[in-house]
Amino acid sequence: MLPRALAPTRTNASRHTQKNKWKRARSFSTSTATNTDFTHAVIGGGIIGLSIARHLALTRPNTTTILLERHPALGTETTSRNSEVIHAGLYYPPASLKTQLCIRGKHLLYSLCASPSHNIPHKRTSKWILAQDAEQRERLQRLHEHAERLGVPTRFLGTAEMARREPDVRARAGVLESPSTGIVDSHALMARLHGEFEEGGGDVALLTAVSGVEKMGPGGGYRIYTRPAGPGREAEVADGEEETTITAETVINAAGHNACAISNMLLPPARHVHPAYAKGTYFSYAASSPKPRTLLYPAPKSGLGGLGTHLTLDMTGQVRFGPDVEWVDGPEDLVPNVGRLEEAVREIREYLPGVRPEAIGLDYCGVRPKLAGKEGEDKGAFRDFVIREEEGFEGFVNLLGIESPGLTSALAIGERVGELLYG
Repeated sequence: MLPRALAPTRTNASRHTQKNKWKRARSFSTSTATNTDFTHAVIGGGIIGLSIARHLALTRPNTTTILLERHPALGTETTSRNSEVIHAGLYYPPASLKTQLCIRGKHLLYSLCASPSHNIPHKRTSKWILAQDAEQRERLQRLHEHAERLGVPTRFLGTAEMARREPDVRARAGVLESPSTGIVDSHALMARLHGEFEEGGGDVALLTAVSGVEKMGPGGGYRIYTRPAGPGREAEVADGEEETTITAETVINAAGHNACAISNMLLPPARHVHPAYAKGTYFSYAASSPKPRTLLYPAPKSGLGGLGTHLTLDMTGQVRFGPDVEWVDGPEDLVPNVGRLEEAVREIREYLPGVRPEAIGLDYCGVRPKLAGKEGEDKGAFRDFVIREEEGFEGFVNLLGIESPGLTSALAIGERVGELLYG
């Protein structure tokens, strides 16, 4: 069963109506006020774009923000096709944006979800990272020392505690626990952020594909060309439709799978970037046992582009496995590949030997929007988030390669973009 998508509460019902709405008088408070339709235009209505738009709407009350989304609903790409895990921030270099924003985002996310006025379903499930041999145990030791330097809590478990808490789990060489890892209902989170964005005066334009972006001149903002998107999941520009133009003082490119294409519309060829696509298949589990209550991850391996075929839980406690990693040519390949099942079962049985293979089935797929490396570089090598105001393009903020831990980092990314724009 595919994960559900967030239903929209406001749509661009007619192009004529939206043209008129975009042309109404606005007041601006950026350092170089211009006669533009909006202060901020955020491209991409996933969890990242929505978090940025919400942050700008709530913290800059004298500005105007529009969120442009090419699909008929928000959060229909990577946001709806992930593990919904709140990550601790263990795996990445200390100075990386992935580490800094994951740790900050984790605290912001737990605080938001637990607020009585929000009450977003979430749970601190904890996570076990499992070693099966001496080499993997050494990796866990290095990970523990790394976490200590970051101030992220981890601890090794004794065999008696392991057996008491999760008797069906096998970890021949030890378990490192991450107690601050958890899960969140990403759809409820999206709904809350969407509501707060609109309550803050933000506008959402669905089925709106960006076909071009150009700089209007020094201090003059940006012109964005849009067309109605087609009916398919790929949200391609509909044939024969005329372009509509809007202008904004700032443009934030949070377009996920389309972020490289948006960036390349504006930046010169020497600064073009290229995507890489890591497809991940998720597997369902139909049996009632074994049924762990903790997230289970194999010891990390370098160069894979992922964290192994791990076990996660949804808010009802239902077990699911994945994602694995399969490099594909584009983000449209969302059909689970039955050829991935045998390898997944083998990996799962390493740490959950009592699992019933016949109860493991194909569920759904997601595609992580990674950045391509240089010629000859390993596809699975570490690459950090790219979040920057582009040199020579004041007010244009690029967000590229925003994959895992993007969901956890989303609220912190909103803060980061606000700092880039306003200091």
